[in-house]
Amino acid sequence: MSNSFVLVVDDEKEIRDAIEIYLKNEGITVIKAKDGIEAIEKLKEHEIHLIILDIMMPRLDGISTTFKIREEKNIPIIMLSAKSEDTDKILGLQVGADDYVTKPFNPLELIARVKSHLRRYISLGTYEGGNKVIDLNGLTLDQSAKEVTAHGEVVKLTPIEYKIVELLMTNAGRVFSINDIYERVWKEPNFNAENTVAVHIRKIREKIEIDPKNPRYLKVVWGIGYKMEK
Repeated sequence: MSNSFVLVVDDEKEIRDAIEIYLKNEGITVIKAKDGIEAIEKLKEHEIHLIILDIMMPRLDGISTTFKIREEKNIPIIMLSAKSEDTDKILGLQVGADDYVTKPFNPLELIARVKSHLRRYISLGTYEGGNKVIDLNGLTLDQSAKEVTAHGEVVKLTPIEYKIVELLMTNAGRVFSINDIYERVWKEPNFNAENTVAVHIRKIREKIEIDPKNPRYLKVVWGIGYKMEK
């Protein structure tokens, strides 16, 4: 994890400093910001590989900050929330976050999630089978360019969304359960991850399908899971 740069954004100095200590012990360089406005400035000044972003902040909150970041960058975003309700977690995922951690958090859990997302981001597109181009009747995956094209237009996917699409497209026709998708993409055991996967699937459909409510490509197999139609 050396040479990795993580931007920690939280209005509480104690939390920023604590996370910095945890990550520095893993050889990760930490850049800190106290709100979304400062975070966006830091992104212009530094090469950042992952963002840890609090939802509730003054001036520019985590939700609005994520919207702005996603206009240009697909850096992994882990959201911090002081609330445990599913609605807050789902909202964060809907606006483009890749993961969430609820405060108060276990430092070991946060470190594990950071390292997992960094590995995926830095080595994006390393599924078995090598670099190739897959076309499913207008939906194209270019593993070498790490790029997905739908209906002739490049689709802007987050790193997690890309990995889900890559998993399903490289195994077109095969049905994957929510548990399979989570463990293969997030690289960790599935603990109540149904909402997490479902939100990402919905966001992918909004980006690749002409009519997300009647998907052509990403199909649900009721009671089993999801597949990419051949």
